[in-house]
Amino acid sequence: MAVKTNERPGTRAVLRHCGMASSKAREVLDLVRGLDYTRAVELLDHTDRGAGPVVAKLVRSAAANAEHNDGQFPEELYISTCYADEGPTLKRYRPRARGRSTRIRKRTCHITVILSRMPEDQIARLKARSAAQNVDRRARRVAGARRRSRAVAAIEETSALVTGEGGEGTGEAEARTPGATPAAPPEAPAKAAPTKKVPAKAAPAKKAAAKAAPAKKAAAKAAPTKKAAAKKAPTKAVPAKKAAVKAAPAKAAAASRATRAIARLAKKTRKPLGKDKS
Repeated sequence: MAVKTNERPGTRAVLRHCGMASSKAREVLDLVRGLDYTRAVELLDHTDRGAGPVVAKLVRSAAANAEHNDGQFPEELYISTCYADEGPTLKRYRPRARGRSTRIRKRTCHITVILSRMPEDQIARLKARSAAQNVDRRARRVAGARRRSRAVAAIEETSALVTGEGGEGTGEAEARTPGATPAAPPEAPAKAAPTKKVPAKAAPAKKAAAKAAPAKKAAAKAAPTKKAAAKKAPTKAVPAKKAAVKAAPAKAAAASRATRAIARLAKKTRKPLGKDKS
């Protein structure tokens, strides 16, 4: 004897007067019929059909009813029955040519989803599969963490070797490498020593400059008058001009000697022109 539609076992959720045709809703219901709750929800969330969100919301409502009213776990449920019945059709009209009108039928439907508990052996298989997936996921996560830690340790070692050319870095590198001979003392401190002594030498120079300041004042007091300075100025400039005049012929002579030497070399390296024997 066939079981009536309203007498089928399981927890149900019904959506009445849905604003779409029953044929459109049946296309989506055929995709999830017989699937477990988790897989059905994932499939409905990624369906491009317009009835996808409506059916997904109805499936979640049926799972909530089963959890709240019957005390069942949604992970142990599957879609045992789902169907869409035709609802009332709303008749509307639109104007057409020559004063006529055309009927528009706005279809509606009633969608029903029934969730039932899976058999015990299927539930055991699902639990074993989920446990194996969790173990595998944990193993991959631990392996990834170990790889990352090894990579970080390798990067730290290489950075210590690169930045440890002098000072504490070399000591750490030698301590990490057993049996390594101690490296020669670095030369950087020896070169940097004179730079430290420069301020000490510069300090006496400042003191000497400070001592020389009174001497300059005394020289300014003992300086002759402006007329005497004017008389001495030409006598100092004359020898410089004479030296420049004497140096000019010497430069011209050097230039002439250089040109003559270049001409002699050109004559020696020049090849005689012969007749073409071809």
